[in-house]
Amino acid sequence: MKRKIVIFDMDGTVLDTLEDLKNGLNFALRTCGYPERSREEVRSFVGNGAKKLIERGVPAGTGREEQRRVYEVFAAFYKSHCGERTAPYPGILQALERLKSEGFLLAVLSNKPHAAVELLCEKYFKNTFDFALGQREGIPHKPAPDGVFEILSFAGVKKENALYVGDSDVDIQTARNAGIFGIAVDWGFRDRAVLQEALPDLLLSDPAQLADAVKKQFSGDFS
Repeated sequence: MKRKIVIFDMDGTVLDTLEDLKNGLNFALRTCGYPERSREEVRSFVGNGAKKLIERGVPAGTGREEQRRVYEVFAAFYKSHCGERTAPYPGILQALERLKSEGFLLAVLSNKPHAAVELLCEKYFKNTFDFALGQREGIPHKPAPDGVFEILSFAGVKKENALYVGDSDVDIQTARNAGIFGIAVDWGFRDRAVLQEALPDLLLSDPAQLADAVKKQFSGDFS
């Protein structure tokens, strides 16, 4: 039987990381003399990587060099505190375990810095994901499809035997750019209306639906 792979976004899809991201951003802003941001503001800022989070979090008109300074403070703080208030979404561990037990390869592709992805996978998903990639210097981040193609190459899987699961319009576009089936989930950082506007191939509201949806797609039940 041909191997099949399910590639997951991390933040807002398998892990609720919002509180730690908010705390990290606000530590950096406070340290650098800028006003802090609310949880809902940070929720709207995430999805395009840590540098974009900083760009959106600092006051309008902040220069690139100053953004870099804030980013460096954030990155150092977040690396040491990224798991303090983070947890898997209810039902996610069971969904992943079911997919794993039925022979699917599992991967994570995130715009979060690669070191943080590795730390969080080790803490919350030990021996669950076969591949895990975060943002690395010189590698285009999502919605560019490069990370998807890298994972498929590592796994030896063709794209027709892959699908992508994420909680944002960035994730939907990533799947589209890679030419693979994209499942959006609305338990994360984006409202359902935003996801619907991005036109995912499928939209789910409960992790309990995930394993059956993946199996149906690979069996050809979705057109």
